[in-house]
Amino acid sequence: MGSVLTNLKPALLWHHFDEIRKIPHCSKQEALLAKYVLSIAEKNGIDSKQDTVGNIVIQKPASMGCEKAISIVIQSHLDMVCEKNADVDHDFTKDPIQVKIEGEWVTACGTTLGADNGIGMAAALAVLEDSNLRHGPLELLFTVDEESGLTGAGHLKPDFLHGRTLLNLDSEEEGSFFIGCAGGGDTELTLPIKRLASDEGEHLCVVFSGCRGGHSGIDIHTGRGNAIQLLARLLFNLKIPFNLINLEGGNKHNAIPREASATVVVPKTDVDKFKRKVKDRFQEIRFEYKTVEKEMTLNISPASRDKTPPMKPEFSELLLAILLAIPHGVLAMSQEIPDLVETSNNLAIIRTKENEVTISTSSRSSVGSALEAARTKIEAIGKLGGAQIKHLEGYPAWTPNLQSPLLNTMKTIYQKLVGKKPEVKAIHAGLECGIIGEKYPEMDMISFGPDLKHPHSPDEKVHIGSVERFWKLLVATLENLSQQQ
Repeated sequence: MGSVLTNLKPALLWHHFDEIRKIPHCSKQEALLAKYVLSIAEKNGIDSKQDTVGNIVIQKPASMGCEKAISIVIQSHLDMVCEKNADVDHDFTKDPIQVKIEGEWVTACGTTLGADNGIGMAAALAVLEDSNLRHGPLELLFTVDEESGLTGAGHLKPDFLHGRTLLNLDSEEEGSFFIGCAGGGDTELTLPIKRLASDEGEHLCVVFSGCRGGHSGIDIHTGRGNAIQLLARLLFNLKIPFNLINLEGGNKHNAIPREASATVVVPKTDVDKFKRKVKDRFQEIRFEYKTVEKEMTLNISPASRDKTPPMKPEFSELLLAILLAIPHGVLAMSQEIPDLVETSNNLAIIRTKENEVTISTSSRSSVGSALEAARTKIEAIGKLGGAQIKHLEGYPAWTPNLQSPLLNTMKTIYQKLVGKKPEVKAIHAGLECGIIGEKYPEMDMISFGPDLKHPHSPDEKVHIGSVERFWKLLVATLENLSQQQ
């Protein structure tokens, strides 16, 4: 049976995307996809190399007569965010992404699609194989582990790339040219758990689910619910006795948590009151979020008796208070660029072990001092609760350059192709351009792509028509740059 993608255009790009979606490539698990990329270079007799962390560069020679043109780097990343709905049976380590067409969009069946950055990779591989294109010398750069920390770009060596003009294919808004991005960094809070000696009472599992989630940079301004924080809100200061055994939520530092769950012990005489109070609070929250969160659900069910005893009441209350105190969402808007989020924080993950609980947050800002201030605030909140604080290594912002020669060239090309001017923007997300620009200060860069909605969530989808127009823009750009020396 043929793929639903078979008849889409451009055929070569969609062919490669169809192959990419069959190959497991979660962050830090890109080896099989890297093997596929290298095989395409080998099949076409084109030189390639791979560094010690897994980044790949493929060097496609210039078209005949364009050998003296400037060298162009086309960049995408190999990994994808692997998220799925709780009721979907899917193993990201071996199962292909199941895709379907809904109207003008390609989407997946209850999982992330991997169009971020599978479409960018597919476009690069199509450039590699299409012998009809006109272009100068090309370096096709495929980086690893972008989604979990931009670590592939962070390990690039000075001699790995020779070109100083870079086309990043990792943006998600057709008609927009991105020339700047936020920097960011993660912070972990670890608290030693104080537990009781016994667990008298009825064990219940409280599950808060159905939130839309999404990208913690691109979607942070949309007011979507954070399942971890909303579950904490349901349980905090409840005035009905109960004790936490564990609290779990979130999966990725750069994804807004869609689901969270808590196992609690409630005195048998208070079980009905506990359920009523929690459900009443949930109805209030659902009313608040009725516009943006239409699928929000709460489930309270019996839980099997855990060998781990519950937390002491004062520790349960402290933990919930910290989760509520940690800022989540937009912290500041840019004073210079309209509608651009300047600073934000994502309360991303909570994990409970027998002796400790770890809370992970992800902060972003296009202003270095503001990023530091956000992380310092989280540190202060953690220290008030007795937590140990770990600031993980961050990544730099990409400062916009409105005088970029590449930008001016692509604006002219877009105007001719589409008949209108593109929007020139910065993005509140971490792009590898920030790190690449730090490593190669002379690099002239721009990021662009097709329309892609809800990346990092099972609602991810890519617009079919915009992919074809994105391809035409890429081809026209390469042809134009082949005339520049």
